[in-house]
Amino acid sequence: MEIAGHRLPVGSWWDWEVIVWDGGQLRLAAGYDLTHHHGLELVFVDAVFVSCPHSFQDPVFRAPTAEETARLVRALGEAPPVVVAFEADAGGPDPASCLIAAERLDILSGFVPRHSRTGAKAATGARNWPGPPLPTD
Repeated sequence: MEIAGHRLPVGSWWDWEVIVWDGGQLRLAAGYDLTHHHGLELVFVDAVFVSCPHSFQDPVFRAPTAEETARLVRALGEAPPVVVAFEADAGGPDPASCLIAAERLDILSGFVPRHSRTGAKAATGARNWPGPPLPTD
């Protein structure tokens, strides 16, 4: 699979999810089941345009159309260095058409465990709150 001129490593990249989206980057995680871990991250550095759902499955990456490129030029004043277009299953009746523009794309692969906050175990050791624990009922 190729994305914006980069070849993705071989793997089962079915499930995708936004794991970071702040002023400096948009980071997508991918794997065959994102419940406990993921094995691929796409890091869009200085993302300037993002139109995609928070989570999606089975993306089909493609070159942006002339209309999508023109839309970005109108919105940004120039064509950004990295433009990624794709269709993906986002849970609706039709595939979602997605577009991401950024200054740079970094592709990171490797096993990354995911810890659920609700399922996380408390650290062992003394508690730092005063008195007995509060009742839970």
